[in-house]
Amino acid sequence: ATGDGGTDASAASTGTAADEGEAAPRLLTPEDEQGFRERWHEIQSQFVDDPREAVHTADALVADVMQTLAATFSRHKQQLESQWSQGERVDTEDLRKALRHYRSFFNRLLST
Repeated sequence: ATGDGGTDASAASTGTAADEGEAAPRLLTPEDEQGFRERWHEIQSQFVDDPREAVHTADALVADVMQTLAATFSRHKQQLESQWSQGERVDTEDLRKALRHYRSFFNRLLST
């Protein structure tokens, strides 16, 4: 596990992409994740010299991570919507797949 609390076993019990043989899209790019981790390391180092500023900086970092995640989830939702929002041209099988993807996305939102 990556420390996010999610495992393949929990994915199977909640109906996420992992139980359907689909890889869930990454929430952060490797570059973003590394950058956030480096910033966190700096914050921890800063605490000894300036605890108040370290906490203030940690608050800003968490806000940045939340904004990045919100943008990622927004993109994922737009991709889901594009799968079925083609008017009457969408057949039942496409709608079934879209609903399955929404279920995976919904469960991922609740587990984040």
